[in-house]
Amino acid sequence: MCGKANFTNLSRYSDYSERTYRRQYRQEVDFIKFHAALIGTAIDADREQIAAIDCSFIGKSGTKTWGLDHFYNGSAGKAEKGLEISVIAVVDVAAHQGYTLSVQQTKAATVEAVDPTVVPVPVPPKGKKKRSRQPTEPVVSERVKGYIDQLKTARPYLPAAVKYLTGDSFYSKKSMVDAVRELGLHLVSKLRIDANLRYLYSGPRNPQGAPRQYDGKVDLNDLSRLTWVTQLETGEHLYTQVVWHVSLKRTIRIVYLLDLSKPDHPRAALLFSTDTELDPLLLYTYYKARFQIEFVFRDAKQFTGLGDCQSRHPGSLDFHFNASLAALNLAKLDQQSSQPPSDSKSQPVSLSMATYKRQALNHHFLDLFISMLDLDPTLIKSHPNYQNLLHYGSLTS
Repeated sequence: MCGKANFTNLSRYSDYSERTYRRQYRQEVDFIKFHAALIGTAIDADREQIAAIDCSFIGKSGTKTWGLDHFYNGSAGKAEKGLEISVIAVVDVAAHQGYTLSVQQTKAATVEAVDPTVVPVPVPPKGKKKRSRQPTEPVVSERVKGYIDQLKTARPYLPAAVKYLTGDSFYSKKSMVDAVRELGLHLVSKLRIDANLRYLYSGPRNPQGAPRQYDGKVDLNDLSRLTWVTQLETGEHLYTQVVWHVSLKRTIRIVYLLDLSKPDHPRAALLFSTDTELDPLLLYTYYKARFQIEFVFRDAKQFTGLGDCQSRHPGSLDFHFNASLAALNLAKLDQQSSQPPSDSKSQPVSLSMATYKRQALNHHFLDLFISMLDLDPTLIKSHPNYQNLLHYGSLTS
């Protein structure tokens, strides 16, 4: 279909009315099982796979839409009023292809349920407070709790080959890291350059007193204590080391990427994994493969109407987000199935959603044309120019 994927436009391309779409969109569907079955068909069990998690901003106007709040919009570089969805995807590392497994709308702070049976805790009077010697645990926000709950729900549906979850620097929080490890996964993410890290002590032990654990603070300006791994094709130098992260309170493997192509403006990035035995180059590869989830957001917004739903009902919004990402999954699977078996295993499948959508529209229109004019479909589809009509207006022939 052309145009936006809303109820009115959907009715123009089918025999169902707008009212039927509105009613059906409120039905509960176990989409995660559908996504999992599709991923199992698209990616062989012996393929190298990782999971990726990220959020995407959905622009939305009005004041009564469920979940409407201020969320960070990466395109604008600031928080804006709208909706947010959290997506967990499975990425085929070798094929450079990501498939959505779970999508969940983030709750707004204004729609949090309040239990009237809970007695509020009285606020102590203002005055001088005594300093507590007990360290306080960091407060976990409701949004982070929502992401953790989504991960717990999606965990049973992840393929058995998935052992690593990748996410950007937002997910390098202690609460998230602990939740990932409790679920039997390892996290691959990004740290701030000034992260509080310490070298592990490996020297001689003093028989008296407590054993020494650390050997100084990690200073990334001094690379002598890091292990040089290789120089990447992009010109970046890759260093690694197993260190202690003070905030995460655990041992991690770090990968330091240093780009010296411009000596006046050197660039650097600090990646990490909770798996200290993970190969540094593989850690870099996994984090790089994480960006496939960004392509999922891009294609879904441009071609399958991820941000076009005009409904305000939470059930309809959830149905629409899942349907949009499911349509993208099906398009990728269809494109992969059309490739020769040998090619689909050895090299990435080139997917152009613009071409795919144009050809699908041409196919739909030609079938409608044949049906309404009572033409012989066998005669027309066997004509050599039929394929030219299917590719009319597409980017590739």
